Amino acid sequence: MEKILDNDYFDLIINNVSIPLYGSGDNITTLNFRHSLLNIPKTNSDPCNLGTYPYHNFPTLYVPTSTISIEKSGIGTVQRNPFLGLFGQGILVGVIDTGIDYQHQAFLYNDDTTRILTIWDQTIQNGPIPEGFTFGTEYKKEIINLALKAENPLSIVPSVDTNGHGTSIASVIAGKPNADGSFSGVVPESELVVVKLKEAKQNLKEIFFVHESTLCFQESDIILGIRYLISYAQSVSRPVVICIALGSSSGGHDGSGALSNYLNYLGRLPGIGLSVSAGNEGNNRRHYFNNTTEPPFYNDFELRVGERDQSFSMEIWPYALGRFAVDVSTPNRESTQLIYPTIGSCRMFNFIFTPSMLWVNNFIFEEETGDQLILLRFRNALPGVWSIRIQSIDNEPISFHSWLPAGDIISNETFFLNPNPDTTITSPGNGLHQLTVTAYNQLNDSILIESSRGYTRSGLVKPDIAAPGYQLPCATLRNQYGTITGTGAAAAHTAGAIAMILEWGISRGNYTSMTGYDVNRLIIRGARREGASTFPNNVWGYGQLDVNNLFRRLTNV
Repeated sequence: MEKILDNDYFDLIINNVSIPLYGSGDNITTLNFRHSLLNIPKTNSDPCNLGTYPYHNFPTLYVPTSTISIEKSGIGTVQRNPFLGLFGQGILVGVIDTGIDYQHQAFLYNDDTTRILTIWDQTIQNGPIPEGFTFGTEYKKEIINLALKAENPLSIVPSVDTNGHGTSIASVIAGKPNADGSFSGVVPESELVVVKLKEAKQNLKEIFFVHESTLCFQESDIILGIRYLISYAQSVSRPVVICIALGSSSGGHDGSGALSNYLNYLGRLPGIGLSVSAGNEGNNRRHYFNNTTEPPFYNDFELRVGERDQSFSMEIWPYALGRFAVDVSTPNRESTQLIYPTIGSCRMFNFIFTPSMLWVNNFIFEEETGDQLILLRFRNALPGVWSIRIQSIDNEPISFHSWLPAGDIISNETFFLNPNPDTTITSPGNGLHQLTVTAYNQLNDSILIESSRGYTRSGLVKPDIAAPGYQLPCATLRNQYGTITGTGAAAAHTAGAIAMILEWGISRGNYTSMTGYDVNRLIIRGARREGASTFPNNVWGYGQLDVNNLFRRLTNV
C-alpha cells in the first residue's frame, strides 16, 4: 500500500528546502514548488505526537461549506447581450470536492456524451494512476463515454459521489439547463475537470480529536487536487476556474498555511481563476475575541460543551507582543492551574472528579506565523460550562482570538458563551489572491446570517464579494434536482462568473494575459454597492457580484 494511503504513516507537510534532512524515496511526495508531503511511521496514537512534530506540519482538516438568481448577479443580462453572450465556451471548470454524479443529465451534452474531460478519483486504487501522482484512478472522457453507453456504467467507471456536495457545486457552476427550464448552471457551455477527494486519514483525525465518522478532507490532498487541475489545464492550453467550497477554522486566520500560500501563488498566473467560499461560521458562536488594555491583564471566558461533543479541539491565537499562560477549569471547578508557554512540549491532564482528559500545547512560537498558539484538545469532555483564563506573563495588555472547529466537526451544542461573529472567515479564504465569496439571500438582499465575517486576523479585507447563496437550484444525486444554500453555493455561482470573464478575456482574445488576481480586481470594481453601508466592510466585502456592471464599467471610460 502507498504510504500516502496507509494509516500507519503520518502525512506531514514540509518545506522543500528540508527534503535533504529526510532522505528520498517513497516517503516524499511533491505537493508544489514550495511544499512536499513526508510520510513517517506512526509509532503510537499519543496525542502528544503534536508537539513532537510542529503544528503546521500536520495537514489542516477541511469540511464542505454548503447544505443541500442568475439575474441578481447581472449574469443573465450579459448572456443575452449579442456582443457578449458568455456561457463558458473554451473554459475548464475545476471542482475539488466529494466527487460528481457523472451520469447526471446536467453534465451531458444533448447527444448524451459527457462534458467531463477527466475525473481523478483519489479513493479508487485499482485503475490508471494520473501521470506525476502515486495514487487514485484517472478516468478520461473516452472511458466515461464508454461507461455511459454501458448497461452498468459503474462497472466501467465506478467513481460515485455518495454525499452530493460536489455534484451540486459543479452543477451551479456548469450544469446544463434541464427540460422545463427550472435549472441552469452559470456557464453550461464550459467543460469540467473533477477531483474526488479521499477522506482524511484516521490518524490525522485522531491527532485533532475528530470523530472517525465525520466527513472531512486533508489539506495535502486538496493541494494535490489543485496541482492535478492546473497540470491538466496546461496540457490542453485552456483557462481554468477552480472552485473550493471547503473550509477550515484551524490556523491563524491570516492567510498563512500551505494551501493558502499555494493559492496566492496561482492567483498571479495567467489563465487561472480562483473562487473560495468564506465559510458558514458567522452565527455558530465558535469564535471568541478579547482585547484587555487595562490591568489586571487577564481574561476569563467560558465554553459550553454539549452532550454530543466529548472529543474536540480548540485553538487560541494571541497577538505577537506578549507572552501568555492558560488555565482551564472543568464545570465542577477542577483546574489545571496556569500552563506556561514552551517551545514544543505537550501536557496531559487527568481530572479527579470527572473522566475528562485534556491535552495542552502552549507553543511560544508557531513556526508558520511566528505567533504564540495555545491548542486545547478535549477527550470525554464533561458537558457543561468550562472556564478558560488567558493571563499575561509580563503584566502587559492582552489581545487574542479563539476558534472552535468548523462545520460538522462539532455540533451546535458546543459554543462560546460570549461569542464574536467577526473574524470567522475559514481557510483558505483568508489568503490575498483568491476571491473569497460570502453569501446573501437574493430574494430580499439580506446577508445570510450563517455567512462568515471578516476581516482576517491580520486586518486584510475579506470577504471580497457577496454572491447569491440561498436555495440556488442545483443537480442532486440520482438525476434529481434540488437547492443548495451557503457560501459554498455562492462561491460556485461566482466561479461561473469568473469563467465568463476568462472567456471574454482569454478565449476571445481581449486580455490574453489575464490572471486570477486581475479577475478579482475587475469583479470588485464592478460590484454593486447599495444602501447606507460603507464599503469595503467585513460583512459584504466590496459589495454584491454584478457581472453586467463589470462590463459596463469597462466600456464607459
